[in-house]
Amino acid sequence: MLNTAPVVIQFSGVAFSYGSVPVLEHVNFHVHQGEFIALVGPNGAGKSTILKLLLALEEPGKGTIQVLGKSPEEGRSRIGYVPQHADYDKSFPISVYEVIRMGRLQPLKRGWSKVDELAVQRAMEQVEILDLARRPYGALSGGQRRRVLVARALAAEPDILVLDEPTANMDAESEERLYKTLGQLKGKTTILIVTHDTEFVSALTDRVLCIGERTGAEKRAHRLVQHKAAPAEHAPPELFGGAALQVLHDEVEPEDRCCIDTRTIQKGIQP
Repeated sequence: MLNTAPVVIQFSGVAFSYGSVPVLEHVNFHVHQGEFIALVGPNGAGKSTILKLLLALEEPGKGTIQVLGKSPEEGRSRIGYVPQHADYDKSFPISVYEVIRMGRLQPLKRGWSKVDELAVQRAMEQVEILDLARRPYGALSGGQRRRVLVARALAAEPDILVLDEPTANMDAESEERLYKTLGQLKGKTTILIVTHDTEFVSALTDRVLCIGERTGAEKRAHRLVQHKAAPAEHAPPELFGGAALQVLHDEVEPEDRCCIDTRTIQKGIQP
């Protein structure tokens, strides 16, 4: 089915190397506004590098990247990012509420407004952690901390939500709550989930992008392809908060399957 929604993430002919070591080559993909995308691949395949490029933490050696019709540096303020690992000092006296409120921080901003307080409240409601608001962040379980980080990202009211291995250290109940939240956001917020699980993805997923196949004469760099996915009734539902899809690695979709017309690239969504 033709997707006519604006393209909010666009990688075109992107290549990247760490020094003399090639990591990515000829990476082309796009994400439409409101889509739920799974970026899958084994460890070391280049998923983290794609995130760094998206967040303007690295620059491509070749090709171009656009985020909401802008450069990654200009567009990343509209991205809510949930990292795979978040180092912290367990002894630091900060509450769950204060961690989530950090999502409202902006350069040169002083103090907190009523709008900020309402955004934090709404984020906690979305992730169902109102009861944890005054708890010390360091006293939470791994799954609870992940949900707090999701709420921190949502408090910024992002156009794009990026989650790196979002269910790491989560118990089954926390995973179910997370996917319930993502299901409510689907269609309103663009969602990109990054995972090393190359076999199954949540049934919420619209498209599966797979990074890992090696390319080039020496087969050192990785390229990205789009795979089909089909319902997987035998997949454990507790791993995905509900129904799952199986990634069909032997079926590759063409890069332009859903539309790709660069004229649809979003031209600057305003905060």
